[in-house]
Amino acid sequence: MTTDTATTAGLPPRFYDLEEHDHPEGSSTMLGFWIYLMSDCLIFAILFACFAVLGGNYAAGPSPRDVFELPLVALNTAMLLFSSITYGFSMLAMRAGRPGLTRVWLAVTAAFGLAFLTIELHEFTHMISIGATPQRSAFLSAFFTLVGTHGLHVTFGVIWIVTMIVQVGRHGLIAANQRRLMCLSLFWHFLDIIWIGVFTFVYLMGMLR
Repeated sequence: MTTDTATTAGLPPRFYDLEEHDHPEGSSTMLGFWIYLMSDCLIFAILFACFAVLGGNYAAGPSPRDVFELPLVALNTAMLLFSSITYGFSMLAMRAGRPGLTRVWLAVTAAFGLAFLTIELHEFTHMISIGATPQRSAFLSAFFTLVGTHGLHVTFGVIWIVTMIVQVGRHGLIAANQRRLMCLSLFWHFLDIIWIGVFTFVYLMGMLR
């Protein structure tokens, strides 16, 4: 409805003035992704709360000191921290309009992510081999749920990175790909922050119990 039509129809100015507002392309995508991240924050907050309540219930089973290998977990933490740095380099390359370099840094980030997942799977396999399974105690149930959920997010993040490597290779750094890379950046750094919480709250504080 144009302004002239609205005026002749007797509508108040504030009604047809809404059509004059600009809506930047992609703004709804970023808003929707922020809402998704907030919902993910709630999920992890619940999992952290469950671990806080159940983390000390060992049911005469192994305690954190019996199952955690802190040097290995520290190495795993370094893998994820390095991946955030390399993803930052990919964003700088994107800003510079260099799709090839962007893909290189995305590939390095995915490699760090895969290294993180490999170490985590090794940890899970070792724990299960010595009988520290999720059904053994409330502590282990809460541990596997929290750390496993984070690992699942990292897995999806690696798949997303590989997808973006293909997309940038095919279509270059078009506006849509830049928005997707920005969303992926928020997601990847969010996982890094969550893991720092896991490393501190689950592993370090667990070893002090």
